[in-house]
This record gives sequence, structure tokens and C-alpha cells, in this order.
Amino acid sequence: MGSNRMKSNVRVQALNLLRDFVSLVYPNYCLGCSNALFKGEEILCTFCISKLPKTNYLYDYNNPVMLRLQGRLRLKYGLAFLKFRKGGLVQKLLHQLKYNNHPELGEALGRVFGHEMYENGYANEFDVIIPVPLHASRKRARGYNQSAHIAKGMGAALKIPWDESISTRKVNTRTQTRKTKTERWHNVETVFDILDVNKIQDKRVLLVDDVMTTGATLEACGTRLLESGCRELSVACLAEA
Repeated sequence: MGSNRMKSNVRVQALNLLRDFVSLVYPNYCLGCSNALFKGEEILCTFCISKLPKTNYLYDYNNPVMLRLQGRLRLKYGLAFLKFRKGGLVQKLLHQLKYNNHPELGEALGRVFGHEMYENGYANEFDVIIPVPLHASRKRARGYNQSAHIAKGMGAALKIPWDESISTRKVNTRTQTRKTKTERWHNVETVFDILDVNKIQDKRVLLVDDVMTTGATLEACGTRLLESGCRELSVACLAEA
């Protein structure tokens, strides 16, 4: 028995040495600054995590997200984690997440966001987390829904289930980037539907998206959730532009 334990320890040590050697020859790089990650770091380096421009909206109920959606959507909470600045770190990370095939980055940032929410008492405020859906054709082209990976990370940190199958996008709207506020609203007004109302009946829903600009997408999707019977609606965005 002692011999088997010794062999097992030797095997573990050998695997660790091999892993360290592979990391030395083929280092993993931070998706924020492109520097090599140190042992124990994953996806983002400690420096980039420390430099994330946080909004601190978790501590302010009447924050800009709530104020911008006031009168448009009946919300319990409106939250955004990071400040989006053109040419800044958050824009780079979102580009990596959406266009460079790094869904794991969304999950990692979602965990950081969710951890801060957990530490500030939000864990018992929601029953289910729902990501804003992508149209099926866009999801096939990208390979994933970035908001779903953010929701997955948040759910793990908050210990709350998340579900990508509840809401769907019926129409493949064109990109919102260059549209005016009015054009954004008309672009998403009738595109969302709820596939299983039983999963949200009398539930406290947290709707998650990657970036909030005018709030038109959140308003349209959130309205459908409220119309379909959710008891309370809150929204959380990884970043606010």
C-alpha cells in the first residue's frame, strides 16, 4: 500500500514538472496585456485584474444604469461592473471575448463580477440568471453567446442557476454599434420571445448582457420577461458605455 502511494506521488510530481515545462516553453498569455501569465494566473494577469475600471454601482442603488432605465423598465436592481472607454482595457477585453474566440474570458470576468456581488449581499436576491440571447445564426457563426458565458461565471460565483434556453431572439438584428438611440429601440422592439414561461413564473430574474449602451436591448428583452410572469427583474451588464 505504501509502495502504491509512493508511485502515485511520483506520478503527480512528474505531471507537475511536465506542466511547468510546457508553460515555460509555451507560456499562456494574458488576454489583457499579452504578457506571459505567472504560475497560478489564468486568462488575465493579476495586474490587469487590479486595473479593471470598476463602476462601483454595487454600492449605489440610484446608479446611472437604474436612472437610464427609469420609466422604461420596472427593475429591482440595475448593475454594471466595468466602465467602457474607447481604446481602453475593457474595450480590448470585450473584443477578445466577442471576436477572437475567447469565451473563457467572459466566464472569468463573470466570476469576478459575481464574486463582488456575492460579497456585497446580492446572492439571495435572485432565483435564476438569464443571458440576453443571440440569434441562432449569429451564435453559429461565433460559436457561442458571450453573454451566456458571463452568466455562467456569475452563476458559479453567486451559487445561482443560469439558463440559456429560456429566452430566444426571433430576428437577427443588425449590429447596434452605429445606430441612434431611436434606431436601436426599433431594431430590437419585437425580436425577443420566451420559450418556457414556467421557468420564470413568480421568479426573481437577473438578466445579463455584455455591454449597455442605450439600454434598448435590455429594455426589450426585460419587457418580455416581465410580460411572461417573472416576479422581479434585475439587470447586470459586464460593462456600461
